[in-house]
Amino acid sequence: MFFGDTTHRKSGYAKDPHVVRFGNRYLMYYSVPIYKDSTGADHWGIGIAESKDLTDWQKVGELTPSATYEKKGICAPGALLRDGKVHLFYQTYGNGRSDAICHAVSSDGIHFERNPTNPIFHPAISNWSCGRAIDAEVIKFKNQYFLYFATRDTSFKIQQLGVAVAPATTNFNREDWQQKATAGPILKPELPWEGECIEAASVIERKGVLYMFYADAYNNWPQQIGVARSQDGVTWQRLANEPFLKNGAPGTWNSSESGHPHIFTDTSGKTYLFYQGNNDRGKSWFLSKKSVGWTSTGPVLEQY
Repeated sequence: MFFGDTTHRKSGYAKDPHVVRFGNRYLMYYSVPIYKDSTGADHWGIGIAESKDLTDWQKVGELTPSATYEKKGICAPGALLRDGKVHLFYQTYGNGRSDAICHAVSSDGIHFERNPTNPIFHPAISNWSCGRAIDAEVIKFKNQYFLYFATRDTSFKIQQLGVAVAPATTNFNREDWQQKATAGPILKPELPWEGECIEAASVIERKGVLYMFYADAYNNWPQQIGVARSQDGVTWQRLANEPFLKNGAPGTWNSSESGHPHIFTDTSGKTYLFYQGNNDRGKSWFLSKKSVGWTSTGPVLEQY
């Protein structure tokens, strides 16, 4: 698999993948720059592509900013299926410390209705968080919905992870979310290859245990992918001191990074790790995937 949206940039550009199986097809949501403003800054939207085989993808839609709180851009989608509908969680973009998580719902996976309480979540301003929330990931676990997010510290330098929960009966409105672990981040950069950033959590449950695939370091530092494990969804331990998926060797398509993961389990039980990469330090971005197997100690990359 090698996918780049050519709608707005002919060389190909797509970031932040998230895949669901919806009906008889797969849908992939991703970030795409839709235009540049007079200052040259990118304004982002969310692309939608479909596939029958998880390898060949065709763009079928686009979600563009429409509400006032979205006017500078939206991106980093995360999707959840419930009661025959796609629930999309995404972030506002371009507002610095004020960026927050939003929610929309769709009956066909392409046309979405915004939650009237948007933005639905941002963390409390504290001694470790500036109040920003990006990179939403929502998963149901132990009869609650867990919302994982990335936030910056008060200096707006260090990116780290937090979590909020809502009851199983939630409609995902703002008033339902309660921040957990308010004393500090649930995961922050500590290892040399993690640089100043941990972000883009993607979480999967295996036999009652949660596994988080996360992006370390900022884009093209290089960003790589690590894995952590949790029994309760709040306390996390890394599985290794080295990246699970590294950036590619010089000359390969992802030599600048392998980042922003999404872990996806197909109806067959097969697991795939979707991720973004490039070899030109961000002039282009493409999406790909790798097969992931499981052992008694956790996930392993499979060879094709």
